[in-house]
Amino acid sequence: MAKSPKSAAPARARTAPAAAHHTDGGPAQGPAGDLADPAARQKAEVQALAAGMRSNPTKADEHGFANGVAPKPGVSIAPPSRLPGASTLSEANASDKTGGVAPEGGNPTVAPLDRVRVDSTGQRLTTNQGVPVADNQNSLKYGLRGPVLLEDFILREKLTHFDHERIPERIVHARGSGAHGFFECYEPLTQYTKATPFREAGKQTPVFVRFSTVAGERGSKDTARDVRGFAVKFYTDEGNWDLVGNNMPVFFIQDAMKFPDLVHAVKPEPHHAMPQAASAHDTFWDFVSLMPESTHMLMWAMSDRAIPRSYATMQGFGVHSYRFVNDEGQSVFVKFHWNPKYGTHSLVWDEAVKISGADPDYHRRDLWERIESGHYPEWELGVQIFSEQDAERFSFDILDATKIIPEELVPVLPVGRLVLNRNPDNFFAETEQVAFCTAHVVPGIDFSNDPLLAGRIHSYVDTQISRLGGPNFHELPINAPVAPVHNNQRDGMHRQAIHRGRVSYEPNSLAGGCPFQAGAVQGFVSVPARIAAKEEQGKVRAKPEKFADHYTQATLFYESQSPVEQAHIAAAFRFELSKLTVPAVRERMVASLRNVSEALASQVAQGLGMAALPEPLPRALAKPAKPEVRTSPALSLLARPGEMGIRARMVALLAADGVDGALLQAQAAALADQGAAPRIVGPHVGAIAAADGTTVQADASLENEPGFLFDAVVLPQGQDAIAALAANGLALEFVKEQYRHGKTLLVPTDARVLLELASIPWELPDGGADPGLVPGDGDGETALQAFAQAVARHRHPERETDPPRV
Repeated sequence: MAKSPKSAAPARARTAPAAAHHTDGGPAQGPAGDLADPAARQKAEVQALAAGMRSNPTKADEHGFANGVAPKPGVSIAPPSRLPGASTLSEANASDKTGGVAPEGGNPTVAPLDRVRVDSTGQRLTTNQGVPVADNQNSLKYGLRGPVLLEDFILREKLTHFDHERIPERIVHARGSGAHGFFECYEPLTQYTKATPFREAGKQTPVFVRFSTVAGERGSKDTARDVRGFAVKFYTDEGNWDLVGNNMPVFFIQDAMKFPDLVHAVKPEPHHAMPQAASAHDTFWDFVSLMPESTHMLMWAMSDRAIPRSYATMQGFGVHSYRFVNDEGQSVFVKFHWNPKYGTHSLVWDEAVKISGADPDYHRRDLWERIESGHYPEWELGVQIFSEQDAERFSFDILDATKIIPEELVPVLPVGRLVLNRNPDNFFAETEQVAFCTAHVVPGIDFSNDPLLAGRIHSYVDTQISRLGGPNFHELPINAPVAPVHNNQRDGMHRQAIHRGRVSYEPNSLAGGCPFQAGAVQGFVSVPARIAAKEEQGKVRAKPEKFADHYTQATLFYESQSPVEQAHIAAAFRFELSKLTVPAVRERMVASLRNVSEALASQVAQGLGMAALPEPLPRALAKPAKPEVRTSPALSLLARPGEMGIRARMVALLAADGVDGALLQAQAAALADQGAAPRIVGPHVGAIAAADGTTVQADASLENEPGFLFDAVVLPQGQDAIAALAANGLALEFVKEQYRHGKTLLVPTDARVLLELASIPWELPDGGADPGLVPGDGDGETALQAFAQAVARHRHPERETDPPRV
């Protein structure tokens, strides 16, 4: 039976068909037009979404401490179709440019880099607008000898792009190299952190790693004495995590307030812009000698750590104390360590100086060639995990970036491995445009109250905005995460994403509340209390008292080094301070070193011609706490020889006309089989006549590949070859530098004449056998095996003297 007029719902006025297409008004009760009309249907569904959210149901949850610790997910309403989220009803009209409708819930700007890789094989040359270029050799002129015409848009586009190809270099860490790879977790760490890279055994997370020097400009040398950056971008399932660290675990300063001062002091002096990529000048040492908290870092920076053999043979550190946070919101402190599987090896200063002239790209080339040859650089990630209660017991403050936690106090737990297995396709697009930011963390990783870290959280983002031209640097392909990106950020320079729909704010009802906040279960939540407060709180510009102990850990580092490493530290201080033009700065620095080690200060003072030691600098903390650890063997480079043997080692095999060609080829093959990178080095490149009438091909010459570029050398057999090399000053210099730098030499009996002519002794200074001079006679396989074992040590410091004998 039909309802009576009184009980029926009031009749709703039907909207005129055209009204659904209006964008500047609508009926009082919402659209009720023909729902077969897409515009009317869209408006009806948007109205239903908005009506379904009569208020903001999560507003009350924004208040109170408990809600702040565990925010709830935002409320969203599923739309009945995709129409409410459309920007335009015309989105179904596809073309080769527009494509079709955006994939549901998708953001293709974060897809794998395949989407932006370009392969021009077999393709014709075009302009940036896709117009084929008929002639790329000549400008458009009025007549063969006439003026170039302004209408030549191809020339103008090409030159304009060229004129703008460079971007501002990084203020620090400008000189760098990078590679792709993966991080693989050993075992779940879910008891400590919910960060996705550590959630399951065997899980692999893509990474991009950039290594760098700090002080030099983009075109400076690789082998400068400097700190090295070690920055890892993890493309995790829940966003990007950037672990931006160095190859040294401490830093020069304790508070970010001093970072501009530090960088200004170490950069080339502003009045004459010298020296480049070097700290050996007045302004740097003036600054650090007045900042005694720098002393510990100076020990590291003057040690062999500052001149690594390669990126693959240096450690990396997160520097600061961070937080691990698990699913229950419980947190512990953590410090990150990257330990190279190839061992920790360095250059000696004379070697580094010479390499910088012969091959300023030495580290960049080494990284590239290791990956191309399949000898992938690999590190093990270790973590030091400790509680706030543990931290309270330490004699130092874990918020002080000039301090380490000795491994004897908190062991390093291996948790995964990092492998770099792919070189970039384009240096600029990837290595130069990659943007690391300390602020980029993911759920399960949080910050500590380290005041230096706090400044970095701001500074890195701010720098990238300036360097990469705006706030959308995250959309550059190398920076884009693999996790979905959905937010209400719009516009800005160089925006790549084209967002569908009309809503760009939250809360909203017109898009069903989407994108909605994830809540504490799925989203990032800051640790509510980063460290307990035991003193009165208030706004203050000061440091904790433990920050004032500036020398205890500097002494720990120095006393933990081998005698040879200690000698190198003293030599580095002598070299750096000898470059100063202001004697008072030298004296102040030596006065500071007396608080570290009297022996070190005396060696440095003697090398600087000081008649008497200056009085020690006053200590900021007269009675520092008794240290828990006085020596830590793990701080010596010798503690980590590596496990890769001679893989990726550059080995020279000297050759000249008359060489035993069969033996030479067999040696090269055997070394290559063990993973080394053998190169035949002759007086010239190309064919060399062997004694048996065959030829061998030298791919390097004594002139273009000096001895200091190699990790070891094999001297030849064959009387004529030895005689030719004995008459060649470059060959003798090659052998002499190998010896002086502590390298391994394989020496057949007949080739000993080369050592004699180079004034190289067969015994060590103490009369003992030199383990780096391996006899090359007898069983060739046995000799090569002994040679390989000696090369794996990297260097033989037993033969060093000061000054050098050779």
